Amino acid sequence: MDRADRQWFTEPVAEVVHTLRTDLTTGLTDDEVTRRTAEFGPNVLPVAPRPTAWQIAAKQWLTPMNIMLTVVAAVSFLIGQTETAVLVAFLVTLNVSMGARQELKARESVAALSSLQTPSARVLRQGSVIEISAEALVPGDIVMVEAGDLVPADGRIATSASLEVAESALTGESAPVAKDSEPLTDPDAALGDRSSVLFQNTSVTRGTATLIVTDTGSRTEMGKIAGMLNAVEPAPSPLQKEMGHLTIRLIWIAWIAVAIIVAIGLYRGGDFDSVVLLGVTTAIASIPSGLPTFLTAMLSYGAQRLAKAKAVVKNLNDVETLGAISAINSDKTGTLTMDMMTATKMFAFGQWFSIEGNGYEKSGAILHGAGQQEPDFEALGYGLVLCSDATVGDDGSVVGDPTEAALVVLAAKMGVDAEISRREYPRMAEVPFDSAYKFMATFHVAPVGAQERLLALVKGAPDVVLDSCAKAYLGDEIVDVDRIRDNVLNANGELAEQGLRVMSFAVREFPTESIGDVQSDPMSAVSDLTFVALVGIIDPLRPSAKQAVHIAREAGIDVRMITGDHAVTARAIATDLGLGPGVITGPEFQRLTDSELYERLPELHVFGRVAPEDKLRLVSVMQERGEIVSMTGDAVNDAAALKKADIGVAMGSGSEVSKQSARMILTDNNFATLVHAIELGRDIYGKVTAQIRYVMAGLFGLIAIMLLGTILNLNNGAVLNPVQLLFVSFLIGLFPALGISTDSTEPGIMHARPRDPAHRIFTLRSGSIWVLYGLVTGAACLAPYLWLGELGLPTVQSMTFVVLAISTIFLAISSRREYLPAWTGPFVPYFLWMGIPAVLTVFAVESGFMNDILGTTPLTGDQWGASVLLAFALPAVMELVKAVQRRRLAA
Repeated sequence: MDRADRQWFTEPVAEVVHTLRTDLTTGLTDDEVTRRTAEFGPNVLPVAPRPTAWQIAAKQWLTPMNIMLTVVAAVSFLIGQTETAVLVAFLVTLNVSMGARQELKARESVAALSSLQTPSARVLRQGSVIEISAEALVPGDIVMVEAGDLVPADGRIATSASLEVAESALTGESAPVAKDSEPLTDPDAALGDRSSVLFQNTSVTRGTATLIVTDTGSRTEMGKIAGMLNAVEPAPSPLQKEMGHLTIRLIWIAWIAVAIIVAIGLYRGGDFDSVVLLGVTTAIASIPSGLPTFLTAMLSYGAQRLAKAKAVVKNLNDVETLGAISAINSDKTGTLTMDMMTATKMFAFGQWFSIEGNGYEKSGAILHGAGQQEPDFEALGYGLVLCSDATVGDDGSVVGDPTEAALVVLAAKMGVDAEISRREYPRMAEVPFDSAYKFMATFHVAPVGAQERLLALVKGAPDVVLDSCAKAYLGDEIVDVDRIRDNVLNANGELAEQGLRVMSFAVREFPTESIGDVQSDPMSAVSDLTFVALVGIIDPLRPSAKQAVHIAREAGIDVRMITGDHAVTARAIATDLGLGPGVITGPEFQRLTDSELYERLPELHVFGRVAPEDKLRLVSVMQERGEIVSMTGDAVNDAAALKKADIGVAMGSGSEVSKQSARMILTDNNFATLVHAIELGRDIYGKVTAQIRYVMAGLFGLIAIMLLGTILNLNNGAVLNPVQLLFVSFLIGLFPALGISTDSTEPGIMHARPRDPAHRIFTLRSGSIWVLYGLVTGAACLAPYLWLGELGLPTVQSMTFVVLAISTIFLAISSRREYLPAWTGPFVPYFLWMGIPAVLTVFAVESGFMNDILGTTPLTGDQWGASVLLAFALPAVMELVKAVQRRRLAA
């Protein structure tokens, strides 16, 4: 069979049958099925081999920070520092286990996609219709589907009756689409416009069809999505990249400092064990072994805050990535809109009406112009509820076509109940909807005034229904249709330009004696109608969507909308939302090269009728432009793009595949929640960078103290003993970290542009500033050694300990804000946290118990005063540097 790159939707049914060597009356033989199964394989989706838990754990361990910490733990154990070795080993184990656990969760996407497949199908084989597992289908099989079925494979429609299919899982189209067997002439038709074919895992909502299976397994559109999922590897987050960059530099700095200290010590003839112990102690103190744990705790706290805001992240690193988002590609249906088809405008009886109410709530006013009388909606009320099949519960639950549900809700606002009306006036005859003639008609015996009449109620495309009308309602009159034809056509155009789906209604009265004639030929009775109304239906914007888009754009975030709707509808919604310029359709998008798309992206903000691979390609090109991209979606067709995006965002009500492929899930399906999550992400990233600034300046201070002490040969380089050094590094440094993590949000955070992901925290400029802070800290801490001869080593060492501890607290206070002064409020709870290490410092020096452990000695008031005064040197320099930076930014 020549099947490569066939456009089945453009080929006549007879040609498809010939190409696939099948028979519409008998189907395939068992022998042929066996041969094709061997050729094409089972109808299952491809799944990439999964790494084991041990492989994932090994990958997590092989990061620069964890390797460096492992080396520190091993050396600590070898020199007898067992407690330190155990602590560092615990931190490594924690980092590896948490990272591995998160990655294992992220590997579930393809498995979830595979589980979606239809378990059974009704197929014609050897002249008999049998039910088999969908996995056993092969190209050429003849399959029967009806309303309520999931399509088991991709195929060409051979025959159909009143067929409508919900394809939102694949194309994003919010309403069911009509399908038939007529071949298309356009080989470049978008996926959502291919009306002569059905796709695997889409749902038949109305009618029946006979399907010739053309593609199975990996060759189906769903299979292509699974293939894309297997091919997409999630990129590391900006923080992961930054931490890798930072760690490598820290390794060099720490070990160079240690090498200098050890070399000088050995050169001076120091005891080998003592010199090595001093070097290892410096390494332990200067390596931020607690930083990964802090970051994990900080991001975990951020994840809890996001969960309370109805945004659930699956990977802790994604918390900070949110803060870097510079572009959002948002699905329309259910994210920007309510996913509830709603009648909002109506042209009826020659006048305009505005319809109030939200979604499927049955309350809401029908408003008309001043000076106009409200007409009798009897004829329209009949048509809305009797010429439809959907039901809408009082709780907003819908069974049936969502467009019909909107009509039922409109009827309820007129005081007409669908259930009662259908029970009182059952159908006597029916012309079911078909895409060939684009209308539906039902016939009922119902009262009109004081008489019982047989009513023909017709609903359909405005042009088709209007052409079948001879008369029209104009106020309380019935006039010739030509009198208002132009008004109706203009009204239809106006509604369509606003992106509304327009349904037209008409009616015809017969005497009840005509029931037999109508039942024998209902189609012929759909003529000489009286035009009633045009109803405009749309999936309305969420009330919070406009404001959220405005906030995002103020924050420098480019928002784009991706929808399965046609360009006119998409453009109208984008204008209402306040999005940027530019609308492009799927076929136009596909004709652009990557370089052309790259150049045009700034002027493209609405993408209509795009295929799954187009969404993936859009994300890839945006990432090539240096964007940090968030992609929202809820359907299977979004899965690959969700996985590729820096932050894929699924809806809580979406498919299991989209939720497994995404990095974050919005439990309320609300675009505004995503924008709020970005604000939280920026706040959390600000706290992470504050912690890194605090840690890095502190580490440079520790290195400066030990290096200067060694170079100046102060107490053989041991200006502080190992226990004192570790006490300040681990215990005093703990509470500033807690204070930073619970600090208030910096003002104006959503008025700044997204941070540049290429910008490093550790640059030549920031490194130079940290070196300056380190030298200031080193000089202040070593100053007490000027009085070594007068005060003695225990007192001088205790003063150095106090200067370092208080400097660490002041460092945390000044590092809190990157540019704002340290005394910027609010002060609670941050400054309360700073009180704890201050008390610990006093206790460490003045308590006899702690004196024995740390080797400190009590100080006099003057000595305390001198130590605190020396500690003020660091914040004074830091605030001076920040003042200069603020002046430069202002300039």
